[in-house]
Amino acid sequence: MKTYFASILVVLTLFTALETLNAQEFPQMDSSPMDLAIARADRNAPPQARVIYSRPSKKDRTIFGELVPFDKVWRTGANEATELTLYNPMLLDNKKILAGTYTLYTIPGEDNWTVIINSDINTWGAYSYKKDKDVARITVPRRNTVAPTETLSMVFRPDADGISLMIGWDDTYIEVPFKHL
Repeated sequence: MKTYFASILVVLTLFTALETLNAQEFPQMDSSPMDLAIARADRNAPPQARVIYSRPSKKDRTIFGELVPFDKVWRTGANEATELTLYNPMLLDNKKILAGTYTLYTIPGEDNWTVIINSDINTWGAYSYKKDKDVARITVPRRNTVAPTETLSMVFRPDADGISLMIGWDDTYIEVPFKHL
């Protein structure tokens, strides 16, 4: 009888140990992790804008013109389409954009990019992009970086009359100027 209880105890102990090991396993990490950038006047000020996006890596690939085709709507990142939240109404190319959350798409070109603010949110990629949901568009010049950037990166830069969203990857970057009302 003691052997029987000892056997059950050993089996239960092994089962518990296996469950503990399984509980500590994590799924494979996303190769394009999610990131965000927030625009604030200073560290303690309320946010003016926020962008949430996934950061694909270059990995020895040709990015613009190949991986990201020219003249086609791009999600501006990987996975879900990039999400832009404005906490106050702002102007983009003299077009008023109300406070709220939007999808930020781009159309990369060799010399200029079209930046699109779209009201259709929670979308995967640009597969379901609907032009009739565009809130604003602006064309900005494509610029060369000083050094290549391995992963897609976004940051807000304060300007005298607003903020600019800087988007850079590989040897390219653009500036998207949002003006305060």
